[in-house]
Amino acid sequence: MSFIKPTFGHPALPKNKVGYRKKDYEGVISTLCAGCGHDSISAAIVQTCYDLSIEPHRLAKLSGIGCSSKTPTYFLSNSHGFNSVHGRMPSVTTGANLANKDLIYMGVSGDGDSASIGMGQFVHVIRRNLNMVYIVMNNGCYGLTKGQDSATADFGSISKTGVPTSFQAIDLVGLALELKASFVARSFSGDKQQLVPLIKLAMTHPGFALIDVISPCVTFNNGAKSTKSYSFVRDHIEATSALDFVPKEEEITVNYQEGQSLEVELHDGSIVRLNKLAKDWNPRDRQSALNRLQKAKNEGEILTGLLYMDTETKDLHRLLNTVDTPLNQLREADLTPSIEALERINQSFR
Repeated sequence: MSFIKPTFGHPALPKNKVGYRKKDYEGVISTLCAGCGHDSISAAIVQTCYDLSIEPHRLAKLSGIGCSSKTPTYFLSNSHGFNSVHGRMPSVTTGANLANKDLIYMGVSGDGDSASIGMGQFVHVIRRNLNMVYIVMNNGCYGLTKGQDSATADFGSISKTGVPTSFQAIDLVGLALELKASFVARSFSGDKQQLVPLIKLAMTHPGFALIDVISPCVTFNNGAKSTKSYSFVRDHIEATSALDFVPKEEEITVNYQEGQSLEVELHDGSIVRLNKLAKDWNPRDRQSALNRLQKAKNEGEILTGLLYMDTETKDLHRLLNTVDTPLNQLREADLTPSIEALERINQSFR
């Protein structure tokens, strides 16, 4: 069951540019286990939408089945939502996006929902470059059905069952890079400072954006020998760079050298610290991202941050050359071509 939060809010609470308070982006009280990493991800989504001043009715949240797929109940109660069947969230999102491309689409899935029953749908939504944010809450186990190992559980990792995982793990980030996804990132539910800017960047990316978030299951997969535990991730995390996100405003320009840091005041008065990327890291080079990801695996590291982004990508609507008007707004007159138009179409096939 779900519990309803009180609707009262202090009138002096700050509001964003579109007049919403942060609590307006929340959902009902979570029924997940206390300390679940998924709740931290939900909080990061709430913070992101508040900071970006997104009107809740402009966002559609979709999910499949699993602990992760319950989380859309816990954020943005006033947005559109659809809880699909196990592993089928990508196809439902594709249909919704094709019908109305004016909405912002956020898919929430889990390692079982995406790496097992939904694997076929996961790879094809990448191929189609659907304009959506795809968040995987990755805990390496099936928490909803009492902790069995999932397809992302690392070989030899030991969950609460006490038995080492005997199969090689599916790396969703590596798979997405191989399939030439236009935006690939990984983060940790316990690192809000990194996760929030990544979600902001993903929501402004014009194509498919994957964020694989390591999200420890405190009940079934948080032991000392689990590679998805809080302690293991904190001890082995390796970030590609320090991240922040600046929304589109009047351009702010700075000049500083490689390897240096610089504080810049933003339009809202806040301060962002910039760290120039090292020479050997280029998030626009897919092969570089693959090589660095493999190096991290070989050294037992968990690589987080923005791994790859294609700034020249074409989303599914551009690939299909659909009309500017969302398809669900087309009327009969728009869909009934003239005799001359039909003749031109017929001639094009001769």
